[in-house]
Amino acid sequence: QVQLVESGGGLVQPGGSLRLSCAASGITFHLYGMGWYRQAPGKQRELVASITSDSSTNYADGVKDRFTISRDNAKRTVYLQMNSLKYEDTTVYYCHAFFRTLAYWGRGTQVTVSS
Repeated sequence: QVQLVESGGGLVQPGGSLRLSCAASGITFHLYGMGWYRQAPGKQRELVASITSDSSTNYADGVKDRFTISRDNAKRTVYLQMNSLKYEDTTVYYCHAFFRTLAYWGRGTQVTVSS
């Protein structure tokens, strides 16, 4: 059974930092590309950042200089370091795993940026 379990969300002040983690099980982790998406109420889910099996990264324009995605294959975990958080970063963040035609989602973790 495939599981992607996100953690690390919470409440943070503007300008603050959070690190999200996604622990994977049930997949051959090192073969999978991994990504973080977010979805605000009433909006489509959007890519935040992704990292391929060989650790090439891609970022949405609005987070490129603030967020960093990384992976630890030994721990089967992907991370999203989020710095300089803004109000508009508030939403649910989802972990995504993909390999060829296979794709899986986590249940999400809430990030709230508020003073």
